[in-house]
Amino acid sequence: MNDHIEIELDDVHKSYYLAGGEEIPVLRGVDLKINKGEFVAIMGESGCGKTTLLNILGCLHPIDSGKYLLAGEDLGGVKDDYTLAFIRNKKMGFIFQQFNLFARLSAIKNVALPALYAGTPRHEREEKARELLESVGMGERTKHKPSELSGGQQQRIAICRALINDPEIILADEPTGALDSKAGLELMKIFKGFKDRGKTLIMVTHTTEVAKYADRIIYMKDGVVVDSDYKLKTSF
Repeated sequence: MNDHIEIELDDVHKSYYLAGGEEIPVLRGVDLKINKGEFVAIMGESGCGKTTLLNILGCLHPIDSGKYLLAGEDLGGVKDDYTLAFIRNKKMGFIFQQFNLFARLSAIKNVALPALYAGTPRHEREEKARELLESVGMGERTKHKPSELSGGQQQRIAICRALINDPEIILADEPTGALDSKAGLELMKIFKGFKDRGKTLIMVTHTTEVAKYADRIIYMKDGVVVDSDYKLKTSF
């Protein structure tokens, strides 16, 4: 395997099933390579499989068939939730459109929570959380609760929480969807900073202005990747 390749998918299929047993194919043979330290955006029409692909890349769901290599390790045969959760917690951080912050916890405690679950001592996790908040301009807001912060500030907390365990890969599902345009562009600048530090970023978005910040765009249609180096020429 090429040491520069972080993720490789080969003929990956994924279906969901209705209560009556009817199969709904979502991914229909996805082939994809993502390099270490790369910032990629996944685009395509609604229902094309973008979020399902992101969930598989993030080990939130197993694949039905095909090959999924993560840093050279074949995860295609991994089906149990415990193993997927172990890989996920060790290597990945997640940022969603909905911030999913705990309303009763301060910014610093929200950020530190994954490190608590990982068994990091309190002093270490709160020191790391403070450093992360300072790095995104939130050093003066560490004791504020989510209700006391703007949407952009809450998203920055969510980003710091995703980074607290120092993941190699950051996955984001429509991370600017709940933000105004100014806050969305500020978020992209933060993402570029993480890429410059060697993180691999994978982002699902429908917004062309956001996608332009990525190194390249992966365009999906009907459950397959139709272009892995898509050029923005028109709006979707």
